Amino acid sequence: MEWQLKLENISSKNLLAKPYKSTLSIFLYTMVRYDSNFREPPWVMGSPKEVMDWTEASHPRKKEKNEHKHDKEFLNNLHIKFDFDVKKTELEPSSFIRKITGNKLVEEDFDLLPATELILRGLAKAKFRNTARIVVDDKTLYEHPEKKSDLRKTIDDVSDFSDGIKKGKTVKVTAILADVEKCTAIINIKKIHSKKEHSVDIQIKGKIRKETYHTFLNYLDEKLGVKEKEVF
Repeated sequence: MEWQLKLENISSKNLLAKPYKSTLSIFLYTMVRYDSNFREPPWVMGSPKEVMDWTEASHPRKKEKNEHKHDKEFLNNLHIKFDFDVKKTELEPSSFIRKITGNKLVEEDFDLLPATELILRGLAKAKFRNTARIVVDDKTLYEHPEKKSDLRKTIDDVSDFSDGIKKGKTVKVTAILADVEKCTAIINIKKIHSKKEHSVDIQIKGKIRKETYHTFLNYLDEKLGVKEKEVF
């Protein structure tokens, strides 16, 4: 009866003023006192392990709170699409399928080299460091994913690729940002594309800091007038 009396003393302060006659009555009262959604504090009738589980459930650990805060600071898998404000010429369909579907091609009047350099400078401003690959018309001109900080040098040496880029119709650049989270930017710049597509298509795969993303977007806005509404 000693264990029963101790339990009655604890329970009577929080549950009822009157004493209980048996351990069973305390147990039954505890079970029906709250609805099924309430998680009973385990010190009423639980083991030490149950006390620890209840404490962690009621008060999330600092690590979990930090992880939640961490997620709020990052954006995931972004897609930016826009056209240059230049003259556009509609081209005759080059294939039978395009003629049937009406998926016409458009050629935009801009220079591929300065457009590529501008996008690279925007990535450098957003702290991207590695130029993993540069492809012009499906031909690889540069490929060094192992280098950690060659993007600015690539910009300085862009003249090395000038002939290839100037003669091309499409450029694809892959750049890597190794931050707390690693993300990859894949930039496609096309002088000729279907009417349903855009001349610039940028996919940022992985997590990127909101601050870093807005730095990049602000640069595009400053140089090209790209607004937030054009980001998908």
